[in-house]
Formats: sequence, structure tokens, C-alpha cells
Amino acid sequence: MNVLGWNTSDGCSKCKPALNYYLGMIHPVEYEDEKESRYVNERLHANIQKDGTFSVVPRMYGGVTNPEQLRKIANVADKYNVKLLKVTGGQRIDMFGVEKEDLPSVWADLDMPSGYAYGKTLRTVKTCVGENFCRFGTQDSIGLGIALEKKFERVGTPHKVKMAVSACPRNCAESGIKDLGVVGVDGAWEIYIGGNGGTHLRAAELFCKVKTSDEVIEITGAYIQHYRETANYLERTSVWVERVGFDTIKEVIDDKQKRMELNRRLDEALSVLQEPWKEIIESNTIQTGLFQKVKIPAISNK
Repeated sequence: MNVLGWNTSDGCSKCKPALNYYLGMIHPVEYEDEKESRYVNERLHANIQKDGTFSVVPRMYGGVTNPEQLRKIANVADKYNVKLLKVTGGQRIDMFGVEKEDLPSVWADLDMPSGYAYGKTLRTVKTCVGENFCRFGTQDSIGLGIALEKKFERVGTPHKVKMAVSACPRNCAESGIKDLGVVGVDGAWEIYIGGNGGTHLRAAELFCKVKTSDEVIEITGAYIQHYRETANYLERTSVWVERVGFDTIKEVIDDKQKRMELNRRLDEALSVLQEPWKEIIESNTIQTGLFQKVKIPAISNK
């Protein structure tokens, strides 16, 4: 950008987000993220809608909530005249119709982390109720789903990433069409990769079978980091698996030394990430506790 003489208001709208991603991925500690190079939803940490308002999705780990969270959401919906409350396909509650200037206040009143419904990152880990409640469940799908989501939330990826954990092969969490899906069987977990439930439907492929939740997290971390480092920007895992090759990816992940190194680099990237809603709230709070006017870039079509 220095060589081309770009400033934050010009430069190629396709190249800048990609360059910003790659520099942040390669140098997670040293590189300073350039907010102006991100798409509008990622700059505002909310999804813009056709009428110019935004939708807000707070994080609900593994799709699990409680009365306190539900009361907060209901109170915020009343206070800010939210037009629609919708349960998403990822088992979260989406709040539609929030005005741009109200976003920081909505986040503060919710007092919940961002669900990253807008970002090229881990969106959700969908779960079924698992062995603690279901008579068919063979594993604790909720516990593993929450552990995966808390471990990998906020990390930037070439495109959005969706995961799911099902407690048995009945697959109630739809693990077979996720970027990474986990299915419980008697005494073990099956890991599936490269699924896509969108416009280019693709069934996930069985990657491996492991005995413990720790092994699932280790393999998932290596898989995500390998994807981060070798995928093209805006390339979903389903396309990446087909381009790079299932066997090639498996050869890398199966190598214990390479797997450990991939996880080390991912942990380094995770170590510097901050919760974006909280960061914005704290940066715009004055001593009286009221918000200063938030300086949000003008909305563009990019």
C-alpha cells in the first residue's frame, strides 16, 4: 500500500481486504489491522439490511442460553424497537432493525460477546442436546461444541466457517454439511471436513476418528490453521478441500510435528484477539458512563 500510494479512502476494493487478511494471518502479533480495508459488516460488527438498519447476533455458545440472557435480549428488543427476533439456523437469536447509531448502546445493554454473524471467522458451533438428555446420544455434544466455540471464536479465516457437533449418527446438528463436523459414536468421535450447506451443496468427508475431546480440538486447530495459511481469500473450505486435495490435507494434519506447529501458530493468532463489541464500548465511554458519538465509517456498497 505504501508503494502504490494508497490511503484509507482509495485502493482496490477487492485487493485491500485480501491483503489485510494475509498480512494479519502471517504476522498476527506485529500487524495492525486496517479497519478501512474491511467490508462494511466487518467494520460495523453487525449485518447491514436492505433498509439500512442492522441485525445484531449475540454469542450463545453451542446454541445454549439461559433466562438471564433471554431477559436481556427481550429488554433490549423493547428498548430499541427491534423489528424482528429470529432464531437462526445456527441456533442463535438475530435482532433485526437496529439503527447504526444505536449499535454500541445495544451491545452494552446486551452485555454479551459478539456472535460474529458478520465476519469471515468462526460463526457458530451448532449442537444437539447430547447424551445428558437424549436417549440416543452417545457423547456430550454440548460440552464439546462450547469448548470448540470458546477456543476458536474471533480468529480470522479466508471465509466464514461453520461447525457442528452431533452426539450420534442421527446427526441432529447437521454435522455432515459443515466446514467441520463432529459426530459422536460409542466411545469415539468422527471428524468430517469440507461440507457446505449453501448454494454449492457438498457433503463433508470423514477425516478421522478419535477417542477424546482434546484430540478433536487439536485436529480442528491444525485444520483451521492449515486452511488459513493455504486457502485463497474468500474460498470456502469445501472449495479448498477439492482444490488442494483431501489426501494432501490429511497428510499434513496426520503428521504430529506439523500438527503441533500449526496449532502453535494458531494459538499465537488467538492470543492477540479482543472481543470487538466490548472494545468499541470501552473506547467510546466517557466518565459519566454515557457514550460519545461513535465514529463509524460511512456505509458503502463494498
